[in-house]
Amino acid sequence: MSEDNKDLGDKAEDAFDSAKEKAKDLGEKAGEKFDDAKEATKEFAEDAKEKASDFAEDAKETAKEFTDSAKEAFSGAGGENKKLLVGILAIILGSLGVHKFLLGYQKEGFILLGITIAAYVLLCVGIGFLLVWIPSVIGLIEGIIYLTKSDEEFYNTYQVGKKPWF
Repeated sequence: MSEDNKDLGDKAEDAFDSAKEKAKDLGEKAGEKFDDAKEATKEFAEDAKEKASDFAEDAKETAKEFTDSAKEAFSGAGGENKKLLVGILAIILGSLGVHKFLLGYQKEGFILLGITIAAYVLLCVGIGFLLVWIPSVIGLIEGIIYLTKSDEEFYNTYQVGKKPWF
């Protein structure tokens, strides 16, 4: 029996050595896989950084194009475009004097705004019913006048000549 025990001991030792070698091989393979995964992660991170940088460049270009086009669109708000804008605002918001402020007539704009505010305050007393329509009619008339003038005539009269009323 001692030989059987000896054979079993040798077999156990051989199995242990074999398991040790397999564990060592698996450890090396796992290390290689880990290194591969580490390398793939680095490549992915570099690729992500590059894509983010490209995206940032594209976003900057798009924002610059948008800003340039907006500047171009609003810089053209000279004679003819301002006429249309001011005419429509005079008809819609004429009682608040918005069109006067856009043309650069602050004093006249504050007069219309003041009359409108006073009229709404005086509505409680009753006299406001007589005053509330006056600034609206002025805005309506001025809006119609602005829109019926030619672009050149509007520009020369209201923007260059600074004619504040009608």
